[in-house]
Amino acid sequence: MTVRISPLLLAVALLALALPVFAQTTPVTAEAIGSANLRAAPGTDFDLVGQIVSGTRYPVLGRSEFFPWLLLGDPATGRPIGWVFNELVTVQGDVFAVPISTLVVQPGAAPSPQTPLPQGERLNTPSGASQGLFTPSAVFTPRPEGEGFGVRATPTLNAAVTGAAQGEINVRYGPGVEYARLGVAQAGDVFEVTAWHTQLPWVQIRYAASPNGYGWVQADLLQYTGDRFSLPGISALTFNLPTLTPTPSVLQVVNAAGVSVPLSPAFAALGDQLWNLMLAANFDPATSRLGTLFLMDLQTGEALAFGTEYAFSGMSINKIAILTEFFGMLDNPPDDAQAFEIAEAMVCSENTSTNDMLSIIGGGSPYTGARAVTARLQGLGLTNTFIVAPFFPDARITPEPVSLPTSSAIQSQTQPDPSNQMTADEVGVLLSEVYQCAVNETGALLATYPEDFTPAECRQIINTMSNNRINALIEMGVPEGTIVAHKHGWVDDTHGDAGIVITPGGDFALVVAVRNPVWMNFEESFPLIAEITRTVYNYYNPTAPMPAVREGEISDECNIIGSPLMDALLSSDVALPTPVGATP
Repeated sequence: MTVRISPLLLAVALLALALPVFAQTTPVTAEAIGSANLRAAPGTDFDLVGQIVSGTRYPVLGRSEFFPWLLLGDPATGRPIGWVFNELVTVQGDVFAVPISTLVVQPGAAPSPQTPLPQGERLNTPSGASQGLFTPSAVFTPRPEGEGFGVRATPTLNAAVTGAAQGEINVRYGPGVEYARLGVAQAGDVFEVTAWHTQLPWVQIRYAASPNGYGWVQADLLQYTGDRFSLPGISALTFNLPTLTPTPSVLQVVNAAGVSVPLSPAFAALGDQLWNLMLAANFDPATSRLGTLFLMDLQTGEALAFGTEYAFSGMSINKIAILTEFFGMLDNPPDDAQAFEIAEAMVCSENTSTNDMLSIIGGGSPYTGARAVTARLQGLGLTNTFIVAPFFPDARITPEPVSLPTSSAIQSQTQPDPSNQMTADEVGVLLSEVYQCAVNETGALLATYPEDFTPAECRQIINTMSNNRINALIEMGVPEGTIVAHKHGWVDDTHGDAGIVITPGGDFALVVAVRNPVWMNFEESFPLIAEITRTVYNYYNPTAPMPAVREGEISDECNIIGSPLMDALLSSDVALPTPVGATP
């Protein structure tokens, strides 16, 4: 098949082949086994410059050529903070890929030592803002007290003894991890302490969300004002507690047309199964390590979701909205240059090509283009998903102040990129509208913008995303040959994937994102998203289920030269992709 592309663009494309397909790489990190000292240089005879404790993973910046010591960096800034003996830490990644270093760290470079929290109840350490788009004039609105799971404690209490949480910790129904969790306290939350247990290292606190008005916290997790041992002591080992009311796990959602479709019992049970998979992987919406999911049956319109009240970084997933707006702007099929930019942005995940698309949309300004993408989403009623600045770094673009849209999504637990955000349900609704436009020639996208979109353009959007093949995430949860029209994305603390999956037993839209403060491990996120997809695939294909997720290796190259996508993009119409050899 002949690719119609100019010689100049061909030269640019060949140069791009030398670039990696993904800008993100997996760094080597280290976490203390309990606690560990940091030294100025690799050896115990060098000055002590700090201490680390378990619960935080630090980037490994260097290693000693002659001694088993590692140079660690600050998770937020990357600044060197000290050397640690490697037998005192657990290392994630290939330590031999780290360069040799002889750096001597000056005293004061390390963060203040943290007090280790008991393993059973310690959750996550606070994180800084996630990395992403440059927003010089971003303004944040504090989250109102009382929002979210559990109860936010009053900062000051008129009580004889109070306890302030030293980190993100669980509040239990009784004095032990075997009791149900009532909620999660954040660092700095202050509680009235009402009693202490004489045999167990737990204290009782006043907790309004509890059926009996009290909760329990491991004693070492609070910093006390007053003498807790002056309070009544409790020695009982069994408690007659009121029954807790189960919290619903899955919420029914409304699509863009404003029609709420009741969930069938089988589809609701599938939602519970997906919820349990997320919880089993320790992504809990009551904590700052959480996940979000949206699933829609594209035949019936049934849709379920959880975690959609939280804003997540939009990552490259929001390139779906950019691609949609690009086709909404076009009156004719893309020309050679535009087809090249589309392929580079959506298949190679090249951010500079994405910025070029934004510039075309914005008449020469990527900032104007980003605002146009956001306006289109808002026109569809999708107000918590937006992008208002180009992707950085891009040396060609001078940063400009941006005005952030108003969002009702909770930001405090996820710390999303201020200028590139999404919620799973809104991305899923956009995917479903593109599908309805392409397959049934109906839906809110066509009804709201009849002059801007055609079914042929919607088919082009799906076909373009079906050429994004990375051998990971949603793709690994379906048999080889299954059509997965998707866009993945990841930043340091958040990973996700969003797509339309076309299967013999039915088509569905799936959006999943997971977040861990500071750093999200690919070894955790990729298998989970693949397993979630496999579970959904088997729901639609019970007679030919997929026995296990597939294994694959992400390619470090992206070659669009000779790809059928280029010819397809230049066509006035294209058929929807069909599965080829889809066998489990």
